[in-house]
Amino acid sequence: MSAADKQGASQAIYRVANEGGVAVVTIDLPGEPVNKLTRQGAAELERLLDDVARDASVRAIVFVSGKPDNFIAGADIDMLNAVTSAAEAQELAAGGQVQLARLEASGKPVVAAINGAALGGGLETALACHYRIATDDPKTVLGQPEVQLGLLPGAGGTQRLPRLIGLTDALDLILTGKNVRPAKAKKLGLVDEVVPKSVLLAIAKQRALELADGKLKPVHGVRARLSRAMAKTPPDAALLAQLALEETPVGRQVIWRKARSGVMAKTGGHYPAPLAALDAIHEGLEHGQERGYKKEAELFGQLVVSDVSRRLREIFFATNALKKDTGTGAGVKPRQVKKLGLLGGGLMGGGIAYVSADNGYAVRVKDKDDDGVARGLSYVRGLFDERVKKKSLTRLEENQKLALVTAGTDYAGFGTVDLVIEAVFEDLELKRRVLRETEAATKPGTIFASNTSSLPITQIQEASSRPESVIGMHYFSPVHKMPLLEIITTPKTSPETIATAVAVGKRQGKTVIVVNDGVGFYTSRILAPYVNEAAFLLAEGAKIEDLDKALVEFGFPVGPIKLLDEVGIDVGAKVAKIMHHAFGERLASPPGMEALVKDGRLGKKAKKGFYTYDGKRSEPDAKVYALLGAGPRKTLDKREMAERCALQMVNEAAHCLGEGILRSPRDGDIGAIFGLGFPPFLGGPFRYADAVGAGEIVRKLEAWQQAHGARFAPAPLLVEKSRTGKKFYS
Repeated sequence: MSAADKQGASQAIYRVANEGGVAVVTIDLPGEPVNKLTRQGAAELERLLDDVARDASVRAIVFVSGKPDNFIAGADIDMLNAVTSAAEAQELAAGGQVQLARLEASGKPVVAAINGAALGGGLETALACHYRIATDDPKTVLGQPEVQLGLLPGAGGTQRLPRLIGLTDALDLILTGKNVRPAKAKKLGLVDEVVPKSVLLAIAKQRALELADGKLKPVHGVRARLSRAMAKTPPDAALLAQLALEETPVGRQVIWRKARSGVMAKTGGHYPAPLAALDAIHEGLEHGQERGYKKEAELFGQLVVSDVSRRLREIFFATNALKKDTGTGAGVKPRQVKKLGLLGGGLMGGGIAYVSADNGYAVRVKDKDDDGVARGLSYVRGLFDERVKKKSLTRLEENQKLALVTAGTDYAGFGTVDLVIEAVFEDLELKRRVLRETEAATKPGTIFASNTSSLPITQIQEASSRPESVIGMHYFSPVHKMPLLEIITTPKTSPETIATAVAVGKRQGKTVIVVNDGVGFYTSRILAPYVNEAAFLLAEGAKIEDLDKALVEFGFPVGPIKLLDEVGIDVGAKVAKIMHHAFGERLASPPGMEALVKDGRLGKKAKKGFYTYDGKRSEPDAKVYALLGAGPRKTLDKREMAERCALQMVNEAAHCLGEGILRSPRDGDIGAIFGLGFPPFLGGPFRYADAVGAGEIVRKLEAWQQAHGARFAPAPLLVEKSRTGKKFYS
């Protein structure tokens, strides 16, 4: 029995009230902040449908949530984790299909009144209803995000959604797992109406009775889409062309081929769920719903017990656990933060200002001159403008958020800030100077957070008169897209400061890990040997494009050489010196990087690095090889290149855990995945090490150590795990 089932075992999940002939069914999972589909709920719903069918006084049904901002968030993942075989998972899916088919076949009309998230099984429940109404509340979203957990919609979603909104739009939702907001859902035909939250239930009951009386006859599927296309003047040619393509066997073959090639290009074949979902949709549309439902349940069963889905579900639980983690001991409460100060208005500072204002913080930005101030404010406005264009934000909402951001060239306004984040150039003395200036300009107790990516916080902290309030907050670029925030603490950092920084990061929408201080902390430190090894492989004769392709095929979103261009070769060279000084020959880079910097090859920002850049196009530049002093190019084994780089990252992660930089393998895996793009389907460095086996990893490292030198020496903790046979995760 899952945790949710245990909590709700003595309390009903569904409450039913007859309101003027409408059975208002309130979904309210006891003891949980959101509604989830559980085994107990399935049994309750079955009894409820029996009772409503027998009750002659009930003419229609409305499903509504008892939670303030959630309809149904999906299935209880604990329930899926308890499954022990593909057959059991298949049976679970088939049971859900039967129940929702019964709901769909109800002789009494059923209306879904949706406020908040209707995701996964929650949306599948709504799809089985005869009419769907959503609120215009900002928290209302609809989607089938199952592929993000390595699954597919298993209760009929692959069959109902394409028939409701069309094949192309259904594939877009199911294969990507993305959510849509109410206005887009209405445009797609996913919901029939969008109303204010205050009148949701009243409108839902009214529509339920109109359906029962025959006064309301909603049009769904192809007829509805055709009607929408013809309603425009002139008719919507693009939608008509899409309909023509979807409604012919030849046209659908084009869609199937395009969808499959798109999935393979995006996933590299590492994630089976999108392809399985495509197969289930194809089966239903080409061979009938009965076969489609059977295929959906069968594939759902296989996916639930797959290694990829297990890894993705582990990540889901780890990120949920981090949401509750204060970063310090129990009972330590964060300080209230209303206003932030930002030192530096560049891309990093501007990005931090944006995510802060977007989440309600007042922000004061300081830059060195008026041009810097203007660029910073323009960058923040540009990010909000993009959201207005995409209609995820109104112009009024944008102006309200922009009003929270002010800027200047001095410390005016810093007297009232609660936390200052510095995002200045990566120079120790500069950071110490702005720390001293900040402390002179701010009130006692104001927290000073450095956004350094490699300099030890302890060294910066030495310049402080209140070291207990100094901490590291390492954001990743671009800040508005990268989900991770790495918070760095020292022995002098107070628990209250840690808890406050963690709380601020969470409110900014970040996944937060807390690590102990050290050169490079965790993420920069494990990235250094990964990129270093790529440079050594170039020196051995690897081609730039072959090396990057090898790591992309391994599962990274971008290759190490392209990544170095993105970060900046000058930045990489500076960090490499810091790492070499701290860790000796183990983290020494091959010669040649300085030559690239002297040649003006700073990476993408300079339009030339290892690649040359022309707009969105990039090409490997063979001139780099001569600058590096490398010999002729040759073809190296792709798998070995990928493993040499990836295992350097794994090995350094083990060093960090063994030295106490990391608090847990969980934090190490989340940091590597969310901050550096370590392949999620592998679960992170520590899950990967457990899957491959510490003994096998040590064997490979030792072989490469003999061939290439001390940089491959296995971390002591890995050697210990190899010797004892123990894993990082029990």
